[in-house]
Amino acid sequence: SGRDELIGFKRATNDTITFSYIEATGRGPSNWGQLDPKWKACGDGKLQSPIDLLDQNVKVLYGQEDQLRRDYKPAKATIVSRGYDVMVSWKGDAGKITINGTDYNLQHSHWHVPSEHTFNSKTYDMELHIVHANSLGETAVVGVLYKYGEPDPFLSKLSPYIKSVTKQEKSLGILSPDKIEFGSRNLYRYIGSLSTPPCSEGVIWTVVKEVGTVSREQVQLLRDAVDDGYQANARPVQPLNGRVVNLFIRSMDF
Repeated sequence: SGRDELIGFKRATNDTITFSYIEATGRGPSNWGQLDPKWKACGDGKLQSPIDLLDQNVKVLYGQEDQLRRDYKPAKATIVSRGYDVMVSWKGDAGKITINGTDYNLQHSHWHVPSEHTFNSKTYDMELHIVHANSLGETAVVGVLYKYGEPDPFLSKLSPYIKSVTKQEKSLGILSPDKIEFGSRNLYRYIGSLSTPPCSEGVIWTVVKEVGTVSREQVQLLRDAVDDGYQANARPVQPLNGRVVNLFIRSMDF
């Protein structure tokens, strides 16, 4: 389908993924923009993701309540390996997030190991991307970073399905997105891109400042579920190019 082409599959040639995370292949992140005319933004875009979230670059804004309202609900979901990652998609209406009065409907989530975004140049052990789209097709992604520690509840629920995941989409039955736990008091916000080809720009990024925990076993399951060579599937950080990064700090409710 057209969507498979968009995410870099070539169905006809036994599921070859045309991009790599390993520079030595010649198809690594620094070459993505040359691999396909539709992927030009990966090479010459000025609003690329991920970025390093540096304290000194951030504009802090207090008491902004409308930066990320979550209104998720349980819906039918599926799981699939795209070769370069594991993706959980919601098929029905799984609810939405609201950013400054605009609704973005929940579409899917996937994982990167290690993290793609960094905090003050520090890389974490995993990053979850929760992808949403509004009625105009504009994308809003929530990124949550994790360090090794206690198991992550969302992955705990999915573990048996990740163990048996293939490139054929499989049903998860009804899955509640509220199983994804993240704090939302402190949020980074910037305009960036998809972090895989075609690296389309204009994506509204919200990166949660609070770092979650994930067990080593859970991360290993994700590594085992992808194709060989994609066990590390994090794009390097991209130049900021003068972009503003806001840090929204919600006022404590005393």
